[in-house]
Amino acid sequence: MLSFDHIAVSGETLAEATARVEEALGVAMQPGGQHDVFHTHNTLLGLADGLYLEAISVDPSLPVPARPRWFDLDRFAGPARLTNWVCATADMPATLATLPKGVGAPVALRRGELRWQMAVPQDGVLPYDNLHPALISWQSPVHPSAMLAPSGCALRRLIVCHPEARALGQALQPLLADPRVVYEPAPPALRAEIDTPGGLRVLQ
Repeated sequence: MLSFDHIAVSGETLAEATARVEEALGVAMQPGGQHDVFHTHNTLLGLADGLYLEAISVDPSLPVPARPRWFDLDRFAGPARLTNWVCATADMPATLATLPKGVGAPVALRRGELRWQMAVPQDGVLPYDNLHPALISWQSPVHPSAMLAPSGCALRRLIVCHPEARALGQALQPLLADPRVVYEPAPPALRAEIDTPGGLRVLQ
């Protein structure tokens, strides 16, 4: 089974990605850190119900990694925007065996005291134009969302738009039963409806 874990806003710089979230939601992001293997860095925002949001970008202070970066960040260009969603699994090999080819192979990662595996495609590009959820398997006793200060924000809906959205939803349906995730046939994009202290906001 899969559980909805977090969403990611990418930017050409971390400052741009962070500002995109803060301007859209009217709340302040919290510090994150650097990622080994892929040489990226992030800031974070805790959401209700054990979810969180990350703003992420290439870390220019680190060298180019030996393999393509996750979330297709090597090719990212343009305004900061919501690009990815991530689902957690307790059994990465079994879950990968049931999903379409191209979701990736497990990569061991760490940031501070956090330890996890992420399934990352060899070229960094997820199926369905990067709109298939990335898979994560946490190996730390505490989830990142529990380490973040409450923000007063809660995800109401994540709308996954793609010309083949129905096929994506059907592929995930046996593993992910989350009414907050909606699939719409449309040009590729993600849109998150988030309740905030200032009311309902849309992040895309």
